[in-house]
Amino acid sequence: MYTKIKETAAWLRERMPNAPTTAIVLGTGLGQLAERIERILSIPYSDIPNFPVSTVEGHAGELIFGRLGGKDVMAMEGRFHYYEGYTMQQVTFPVRVMYELGIKTLFVSNAAGGTNPNFKIGDLMIITDHINYMPENPLHGPNIPTGPRFPDMSEAYSHELIAQADSIAAKHGIKVQHGIYLATQGPTYETPAEYRMFARLGADAVGMSTVPEVIVAHHCGIRCFGMSVITDLGGTDNPVKVTHEEVLRAAEAVQPLMTTIMEELIKN
Repeated sequence: MYTKIKETAAWLRERMPNAPTTAIVLGTGLGQLAERIERILSIPYSDIPNFPVSTVEGHAGELIFGRLGGKDVMAMEGRFHYYEGYTMQQVTFPVRVMYELGIKTLFVSNAAGGTNPNFKIGDLMIITDHINYMPENPLHGPNIPTGPRFPDMSEAYSHELIAQADSIAAKHGIKVQHGIYLATQGPTYETPAEYRMFARLGADAVGMSTVPEVIVAHHCGIRCFGMSVITDLGGTDNPVKVTHEEVLRAAEAVQPLMTTIMEELIKN
């Protein structure tokens, strides 16, 4: 795996038009930020050696190099999920490649179901911590020598970046929530009983991504900032059925607010 990571990094390094230290992973229905990037080069995942290919609607499947907020960035427009049948090593392969290419800061976004009764559909939640409820840890197996065998996870999400995001949101009058994100393997949306269980475990939102990427990034010494769009709510006495199309619509409606926060964070 480590040989493949280095092969892919070398292939990309030959083609990279800039030298970004910031990377962005754009999740379900959250592609508007990608439109704000002044693109210099876009590469379909299918053209990149050893890269998986995104199969989920709402994930464009391109690696972008360009500028955002006056900074060089690389961005994944669409990610890979465990539920697609990929291994954890494949899901987190792009993050490993990012490290080899010199990425120091990673911004991640996702659509999530709210388990906190104080949340509403369309809320933005800054991720302060996570619960890995997936069946495997992406660091399982031989330790790749980019970090320690047993990484400390007490600050998986940068406190400094969270404070900056709060200041930006306040300046623009954007309401943000703080919360703990729980990751399941999917692909089913949660039952009402599962929503209630996750809330009792301490989760404010639940989704099917992000946590493996953050674990690997943190292992590599990359600082992380994460944000969720609350696209549905569960665990209530009157549960509402949810579809992928409804999740996309809810995410798209609040994209401008997330874009403002992310873009200014990167600029700063």
